[in-house]
This record gives sequence, C-alpha cells and structure tokens, in this order.
Amino acid sequence: MFRLPPSSRPSRTGEITKNIKFVVKVNRGRLVPEFVQRTDRTSVRMTTNRKLALMMGKFEAEDTIKSIQNAKCVPELVPVQADV
Repeated sequence: MFRLPPSSRPSRTGEITKNIKFVVKVNRGRLVPEFVQRTDRTSVRMTTNRKLALMMGKFEAEDTIKSIQNAKCVPELVPVQADV
C-alpha cells in the first residue's frame, strides 16, 4: 500500500493541503521509460515526455495498470503533487 510522506499529509495548523495525483510509468525493457498520455476504451497512448503524462486519481491509475500489465510491460505508480 502506498503511504504519503509526512510533508504532504494535511496539517492541523490550517495550511493549504496539496492534492496528490498519480502518473503511470511503464518500463518495457528500453533505456527510456514511457508514461501514459491518454486512455481510450480500446487503447492506451504512451509518451516519453514526463510533462505530457496524464495525471489521474489512484483508482483510475490502478485500473490503467491492470489493463496494460503483461509479461513484457512493468507499470508502476508514481505520486505527483498537483497544485489546485
């Protein structure tokens, strides 16, 4: 299970809380990892540019991992701070 670092947990002093989103990083045995850029009903578009990666909630990211996971593809969740 993924735990948030202490610095991103909401504090009781009234600070602005930061929103945690996730990016799906895929390693297919190449030198450069790929990130999920877009998901459709039938396909998933990938990109090597981290800034173009689709930021999504945890459940959507886990569903995406399940749909693209196979023997040659090793996807993982990468937490990202999203300013709201």
